[in-house]
Amino acid sequence: EHIPQYFSERLVRLPHSRFCYRPPDYAPAVAEPPALSRGYVTFGCFNNLAKINPEVIALWAEILAAAPGSRLRLKSLALGDEGTAARYRALFAEQGIGPERLEFSGFSSHAEMLAQYGEMDIALDPFPFTGGLTTCEALWMGVPLVTLASGQLVSRQSASLLANLEKSEWIAQTPGQYRDAALKLASDPGTLAALRKSLRDEMARSPLCDGAGFTKDLESAYQRMWQNAETH
Repeated sequence: EHIPQYFSERLVRLPHSRFCYRPPDYAPAVAEPPALSRGYVTFGCFNNLAKINPEVIALWAEILAAAPGSRLRLKSLALGDEGTAARYRALFAEQGIGPERLEFSGFSSHAEMLAQYGEMDIALDPFPFTGGLTTCEALWMGVPLVTLASGQLVSRQSASLLANLEKSEWIAQTPGQYRDAALKLASDPGTLAALRKSLRDEMARSPLCDGAGFTKDLESAYQRMWQNAETH
């Protein structure tokens, strides 16, 4: 109900999501959450660095400060440039987070990138431009993800995906709810371990990975559009 004001066209809604995900055959097996062996939680984000704005950094720094010993892992093509990496280390330092709590990496093959989700316990979604494919990949690799939903379409991409997995507790409406959801996950290693074992199967059974069902829904939407055009 928050979306139509941003479009001049008449919207046609699909019943589940506008996303349908087919994981690559080379996606590695889901790994155990690294917190079990490291003794601390690693948050992370593999989205395009352009999505990580000062508001995102401030909230992530607040989460890191409230989770003693935690780390933040960022992966983006741009972080392969040392000047860019230094700039983001400085931005986190301004929020009280030292470089020893940050793990940056740049480009790798897609298969290697998917494997690196094994080094992350909890994914933090950027905002207001949230993840799409990146969110699907995190969830497929067994990593729970916290998102902040707002009114625009790009601000509700991850919320749509999580709603299809019935994970509404990871969909925040305010920064405070986002922080609390992330910290709740971080406080419970047992839940993190259980999620690693269940998320991929839950996703595989959900509408998000039902290509045939998605195609039927899309064809039905095309038919409705055609019928509406005929009657107008």
